[in-house]
Amino acid sequence: MSESAVQELQTPQVSGTARPAGALDARLAQLDLPQGGFSARARADALSRLRAAGLPGPRDEYWRYTDPRPFTAASPQALPVDGGPESPLFAARDKLTLVFVDGLFDAAASDDLSLEGVEITTLAQADQAGSHWAADLYGALELAGQSPVSRPFATLNTAAARDGVLIRVTGKPAKPVHVLHRRGSEGADAVWHHVIRVESGAELTLLESGVVGARSNGVIEADLAQGAKLHHITAKRANDPKVGLSHLFARVGAEAVLKSFALVVNGSTMRHEAIVDMVGDDAVAHVAAAVLGDGNVGPFHHDDTVFITHGALRGESRQVFKKVLKNGAVGVFQGKILVKNGAQKTDGYQISQALLLDEASQFLAKPELEIYADDVKCSHGSTTGAIDEDALFYLRSRGVPHERAIVFLVLSFLADALEEVEDETLRDEINERLDAWLTDRPRG
Repeated sequence: MSESAVQELQTPQVSGTARPAGALDARLAQLDLPQGGFSARARADALSRLRAAGLPGPRDEYWRYTDPRPFTAASPQALPVDGGPESPLFAARDKLTLVFVDGLFDAAASDDLSLEGVEITTLAQADQAGSHWAADLYGALELAGQSPVSRPFATLNTAAARDGVLIRVTGKPAKPVHVLHRRGSEGADAVWHHVIRVESGAELTLLESGVVGARSNGVIEADLAQGAKLHHITAKRANDPKVGLSHLFARVGAEAVLKSFALVVNGSTMRHEAIVDMVGDDAVAHVAAAVLGDGNVGPFHHDDTVFITHGALRGESRQVFKKVLKNGAVGVFQGKILVKNGAQKTDGYQISQALLLDEASQFLAKPELEIYADDVKCSHGSTTGAIDEDALFYLRSRGVPHERAIVFLVLSFLADALEEVEDETLRDEINERLDAWLTDRPRG
């Protein structure tokens, strides 16, 4: 690729106004804003903040690589309700499944909510009761995550979410909780908000999969007490052309462990933000993703934006993002590690890499470190490249067919991200799904 072509790819054109006039009012007019309940104060505060700040435009710094207009539009483009079979991923596992249709809980399709070591209810149901343990958390971590970077779509979510799941973990449940999303109407604009509190010494595995409306805006607020563990694994159904936003706000206490992994296979315009505040000594936070985009399936643009703050001693964080892009697909990574004054012995690691299978695809990366402590081990790196021709030749010389050799190399490239999934059986399931996509076998 020529130097001029590289420059053109790495400097996306920016157009439009910084704050689209009337966009917020038009967006809010299409949403049925909840009233009353324990969340009323947080929702009113969020709406006030949102009206003061407005929605982002293409000239906002943190939206320089992703056009926010699909998210600021008054309504989404309609999509078929029957978009294909549900993903087989997680299907064979023993789990408690909660079904949400267009962001609203479907009790008839869900399992019984009883599970030893876990208290589960829904946001809509708890809000009607008027008081709940989640009252102290709903909107609180989202609000804290607005500094130093504004995240207006998360604020919109706090104001507008009608439902979600509220999970309080007091033990170590025998099986994971699975949130399964389905689309129930063609123009669904799904807004959902989960609140999770993992008490001291407790542990939960949270699985997410399915399709969330024609457009979605999701928030998870996760509070991990001392010694708590949360494993979060999400996989949206392959090839669904929805527009989607998701946010993870996490507060990680002393000796607590957060591990979040996302699998993305095709789609349309998607952005995931992870904002993690490590407030306790010896806290651990790993955020990772394996992303595969094929522009021939449909326009593909996937943005991962991560901000991890170390505010205590001996914290360990890892950001591992691998993206495989072809036929004009676009991948974005914006990642930051902030080490506050006094957060000594911090170990922060960040890597973002893209494998471009043709010259039409793009990877736009902005890695950052900001360090105010002097006894730390922090690193970041970002690379973009093509298939290693020497490795390809080696496999071909051993009798591996050309297409199969490429699959082997791509899976090898993604391996570091998949290693962040601790459950070996689940990791093997994900690897099989990736293999199926790469070889164009039937898959979900």
